[in-house]
Amino acid sequence: MRLREDYRTLSGAEKASIFMLALGEEHTAKIFEHMDDDEIMEISQTMAGLGKVSATVVERLFMDFAEQMSSTNTLVGTHDSTERLLSKVLSADKVDQIMEEIRGPAGRTMWEKLGNVNEEVLANFLQKEYPQTVAVVLSKVQTDHAARVLAMLPENFALEVIHRMLRMEAVQKEVLEDVEKTLRTEFMSNLARTQRRDSHEMMAEIFNSLERSVEGKFMEELEKSVPESAEKIRSLMFTFEDLLKLDAASIQTLIRAVDKDKLPAALKGATDSLKDLFFSNMSERAAKIMKEDMAAMGPVRLKEVEEAQQYIVNVTKDLEARGEIVISSGGDDDELIY
Repeated sequence: MRLREDYRTLSGAEKASIFMLALGEEHTAKIFEHMDDDEIMEISQTMAGLGKVSATVVERLFMDFAEQMSSTNTLVGTHDSTERLLSKVLSADKVDQIMEEIRGPAGRTMWEKLGNVNEEVLANFLQKEYPQTVAVVLSKVQTDHAARVLAMLPENFALEVIHRMLRMEAVQKEVLEDVEKTLRTEFMSNLARTQRRDSHEMMAEIFNSLERSVEGKFMEELEKSVPESAEKIRSLMFTFEDLLKLDAASIQTLIRAVDKDKLPAALKGATDSLKDLFFSNMSERAAKIMKEDMAAMGPVRLKEVEEAQQYIVNVTKDLEARGEIVISSGGDDDELIY
């Protein structure tokens, strides 16, 4: 059996195994109590195949450990490790309460937390509750948030909630505590463990950043396997052609904001209607110069055109996020009243 003498070749699992073996059975058993099954299995297997380790290696390991513990940037805490540690000294209810505070949406009180929960997510949960419970919840959150949630509830259910809110007097402390407990155990704890962001929205953003040919290939496959998801992703994607949804003021704001060197390449691959939209919102002289720049470019690689167009799209989304432009969805809400 070979003697392990080279400290530099040791893996992290081997270092942990040597360290725990050197501590002895009693201390190692206590450390195992704070590990999950996979961690215990990995360390155990490593220990079994460790062989002989020289005293020099063990000494070096302990010296390194002492140095790392004295620094401030080597300890790593996670939600799981914290929950395991708390479960050793607190009741399950207390652990759940603390972890919900750590994991849950930002806010000191339950009602502040609810104000940071997406209204669609909250509405989907509340429509399964009693109207009286929903009335209590909506009376405690910010009025603008309550309005958005109410608008997403089924109409008859929402009317029942409104009637309850109109008849509601001061809510007893015990009732409030029961509602908070329901929200904490049935809603917040599940929310903390689920993906906070809509997966289709996330994929739409990823697809927006892909090269056109790659995105097209993926979308084609999704349309075959999960057509509903493909349709939803496509509806959430914002492409260069969607700039047609911008009004004149927004297009002019965009033209002022973008790098003028990128615009000719982007428009080179655009449809005639989109080119006309940009040209018609420039001065006659600026449009003439832009057309001349585009003609002088000659043939442009597709990749360069797509990169320029993606840059314009990114600037557009940044401007919308700052409220400087409005992207019309084409619905009734976007109709202008004069």
